[in-house]
This record gives sequence, C-alpha cells and structure tokens, in this order.
Amino acid sequence: MDYSLDIGAVTRNLGPLFEGLLVTVELTVAANLIGIVAGFGVALLVLARNPVLRLPAMLFVEFFRCTPAIVQVVWFFYCVPMLFNVFLDPITMGVLALGLNLTAFNAEAYRANIQAVPGEHRDAGIALGLSPAQRVLHIILPQALRASVPVLLTNGIGTFQQSALVAIVGVQDLMYQGKLLATETYRPIETFTVVALFYLAISFPVSQFVGWMERRRGIAAR
Repeated sequence: MDYSLDIGAVTRNLGPLFEGLLVTVELTVAANLIGIVAGFGVALLVLARNPVLRLPAMLFVEFFRCTPAIVQVVWFFYCVPMLFNVFLDPITMGVLALGLNLTAFNAEAYRANIQAVPGEHRDAGIALGLSPAQRVLHIILPQALRASVPVLLTNGIGTFQQSALVAIVGVQDLMYQGKLLATETYRPIETFTVVALFYLAISFPVSQFVGWMERRRGIAAR
C-alpha cells in the first residue's frame, strides 16, 4: 500500500475537531444530568411494591439495556417525529436518546445500592418519625448516591464514547467533524487517530479517577 502519513494535514485543521468536541461534551453533560436524576427516580419505581409503578419501570430499564444504543438513537431521530409529530433540533434529540439510555443503566446501579442500605438505617428513620419521602431524601439517597458514584462515572464515560453514534444522524459532534475532515483531506488514518486521542484524553483520566475511588473505598472497608 502506497500511503504516506501526513499528520500535519490534521493538525493544521484542528478547529473543526475542537468545535465537534464541544458539541460532544455538551451532549455528554446534558445526558448525564438526565441519567443521574432520572435514574434514581426509575430505581425507586423498580423497587416499588405497586406493580402498576414497578412493571413499566422494569420494561423501560430492560428495553434500553437490551437494545443497541445505535438503534435507540436512530429510532429517536426518525420515528419520534413520524409517530408523535414532535420535531426537535438534532442536539436535543441526541440528548434525549443518550440520556434515557444512561437512565436505564444508572437505575440499575442505584437499585443495587439502595438495596444495600442497611435495614437498621431505614428502621432508625422510622423511629425518628421521618416520612417515607424524608427517609428517601435524608437516609437512602445520600448512601446510595455515594456508593453509586464509581458506577455513575463509568457509565458517564460510556455515554461520552457512545455520543459518537449521533454522527450518523447529522449531529456535528467530534466524530461527525472527524468524518468531514477525513473526507476533505483524504487522510482517514491520521484523522481518526487524532479523533481517538481526543476521546482517550478525556476518558482515561476519568477512568483512573474511578479506579482510585474504588481502591480508596476498598481500603476504607477493611
């Protein structure tokens, strides 16, 4: 293969990649806000005794966990406007698709850690006369959230990486800009290598931080 590497063709055109990275970060932050907040609510519904509340929440979680994220993204972009006559801008649709996907995975993390809260703590809240809402807010939520942080961060990294899927529906994120640059410069190897390094530069420090948190928790638990 007669191919001469020229990384300069990419480094001279980093502007669009940084613009795409900004869109990717915006998508990731917004999706994580949805996933962190809504995930806890869905986890409470999954644990509800009332089947009218529990079953729809369980179906929601299983649907988003058991179908490919790329199918979910495409479905939101093409099927929601056709079925519900709702037309939103591409970034908003991307945030919803990624956010609901993340909600399902975060709900499972919360559910496991809610169930891990010692029963004695719940009993103490009852003894203090706290209402169910107060027990959730002041006893269950702080403990479940603290224990779930490593998983939430890991899921957040996954969403940052999965956000590249929105490029297939025209959202001008990092991957989309990378495809444009590769087409314009005829330098796919250099372009997608640089794009991969962008993702790595953000994902790797967060993953190391998660590892540090888990090691610290392990030491504290001894």
